[in-house]
Amino acid sequence: QVQLVESGGGLVQAGGSLRLSCAASGRTFSGYNMGWFRQVPGKEREFVAGILWTGGLTDYSDSVKGRFTISRDNAKNTVYLQMSSLKPEDTAVYYCNALRSWGSHEAKFASWGQGTQVTVSS
Repeated sequence: QVQLVESGGGLVQAGGSLRLSCAASGRTFSGYNMGWFRQVPGKEREFVAGILWTGGLTDYSDSVKGRFTISRDNAKNTVYLQMSSLKPEDTAVYYCNALRSWGSHEAKFASWGQGTQVTVSS
């Protein structure tokens, strides 16, 4: 089973940057399309960004397009989310998961990691 551990979150001022990491254990996720999701209290988890298993294609929600960059290093079994020009509305707990299929904005694995909190102050 794949176990996912998110890290890199923190408190940052609006306009700043953070780089999130998602590391897998148990088995490699190198063969999976991967995605980042985020959730705020009282709202459903939403798709943020996706990356093809090879890293050749990426997909972003309109709200983060142009500001966030998803990448992966399959040799390190890690997926990254570089977040720039952060806005207060980006404040959320960020999670990673495999994508059910390419083009899907739904998670594949029922089990989620602990997530990492990103707080953007104005």
